[in-house]
Amino acid sequence: MTQSSNRPDAQLIPIRRGVDLPRRARDPRIDAFRGLALIMIIIDHMPGNPWEHLTIRNIGFSDAAEAFFIMSGIAAGIAYSPAIGRWMSGDLRLWDAIAPLWRRAWQLYIVHIVLTVAAIGLYAWAADTFVRSEFRVMHNLALLYEQTGAAMAGLVTLGYQIGYVNILPSYTVLLLAGPVLIAAVLYAPRTTLAVAGAFWLYAGATRLTIPNHPGGGGWFFNPLTWQLIFVIGLAIGVRHRKGERLVRNSALLFKLAVSVLLFIAAWRYVPGLGSFMNHKMAQLGGIGLPANIVTHNKSMLALPRLVHVLALVYVLSCLPIVTRICAHRLAAPFRLMGSHGLLVFGLGTILALAGQIMMDIEATVTALPWILPPVAVAVCYVAALLAEAARKQPQPKQPAAASSRHSPTPRDGCQQFNGLMPRPSPTH
Repeated sequence: MTQSSNRPDAQLIPIRRGVDLPRRARDPRIDAFRGLALIMIIIDHMPGNPWEHLTIRNIGFSDAAEAFFIMSGIAAGIAYSPAIGRWMSGDLRLWDAIAPLWRRAWQLYIVHIVLTVAAIGLYAWAADTFVRSEFRVMHNLALLYEQTGAAMAGLVTLGYQIGYVNILPSYTVLLLAGPVLIAAVLYAPRTTLAVAGAFWLYAGATRLTIPNHPGGGGWFFNPLTWQLIFVIGLAIGVRHRKGERLVRNSALLFKLAVSVLLFIAAWRYVPGLGSFMNHKMAQLGGIGLPANIVTHNKSMLALPRLVHVLALVYVLSCLPIVTRICAHRLAAPFRLMGSHGLLVFGLGTILALAGQIMMDIEATVTALPWILPPVAVAVCYVAALLAEAARKQPQPKQPAAASSRHSPTPRDGCQQFNGLMPRPSPTH
C-alpha cells in the first residue's frame, strides 16, 4: 500500500534509511478500506440497527477500531517516514521532520474537543427537549453534571472522555510519539516491533494505562497497549513505501492465517466451542497468565482481537484481486470517504449520536434502525464529495515577492520537505 503524488515522474530526495524510491500511484486499498472502516464505525455507533450484522466484528473478535488503527499506522508510515529518514541522514532539521506529525496531532486534538462539546450539547438538548433525564447520564455524561469543574479540566487534558467519542485521544498521543516510533522503525524495525510487543504485554499484565480524571479508571483505548497495532502499521507503511512487504507472501503463512480466521469464526458461532475455549482461557487466567492474553478486552487490545485483525490484514494483502476490487469504479465512494477520513469520522460521529437519540425516543418506529445508518453514511458521502470538489479548486497564486521571500534555501528543509512529502491522509 502506498500513498503519494499522482505524478509518476516525481522523485524523492535520496536518503540512507531506505525510503528514497520514486513515488508510485496511490494505493487504492488504503483509502477503500479506511472508508469501509469509517462506514462500519458509523453503523456500530448506532447500536440495535440491523446493519450491524454486516460489520467486521461479526466475523471475529476485532472490529473497525483495530482496522482504523492499523491503517492509520500504515498511512502515517508512508506519509511521514521520508522526513524522519532525511533528518536521520542529516539532510533535514529536526523540527522540520517532526512538525507535520505534531501539527496533525494538534488538529486531531481540536477535532476531539469539538466533537466532545458537540456531543455534550446534543445530549443536553435531547434531555431538555424530550424531558428525558437519562440523556444526562449516558456515555459517562453524568460526571459533567456531578463534577463540572473537574470534568471541564479533564476535557482539556483528555482525562475526561465520553463514550463513542474516545478514539482520537489515543491516536493523538501516538502521533505525538510518532517521530520516535518512525525513527525506531527505520533504524531497527525488528527490534522496535519486539519492544512494542513486550511493552504491550507488560502494560496489559500490569493494567498500566493513562488515568481518567475525574471518574477514575483508564482510557478506553489505552495507548500503551494500542501502540502495538499502530507500530505494526508504521512498519508495514515504511516497507510498503519501498515496494516491500513486512511479512513475506508465503503459501504456508497464508494457509495459517486463513485457518486462524476460520477457527475464530467457529469459536464465535459453533455451539459449544466458544464456551469451551472461553473456559480454557479463564483457566489460564487462573494460573496467572496476563489478562490481555486470556480475555477479549478491547481496552487492552487483547490477544484474540490482535491475532484476528493481523490475520485478516495478512490474508487481504496477499490477494491481488483485493487491489483490483479496491481500484474498481464501484469502490470509488469508499476511496473518497477514506481520503477525507477526518471529515467523515467527525460528521459520522455526530450523526451516529443523533441516531442513537432518535432511536431511543422513537423506539416503536421499527423503520428508524433501517433508515438512519444508511442516511448518515449518505450524508457523509455527500460531505466528502463537497470536500473533494473544494480540494480541486485552483489555489490563488502568491505574489512574486512573497514567493521569492519564501523560496527554499539549503537550510530551509521544511520548504523542501513540503514539496516532496505526500499529502497526509485525513485520518492521520
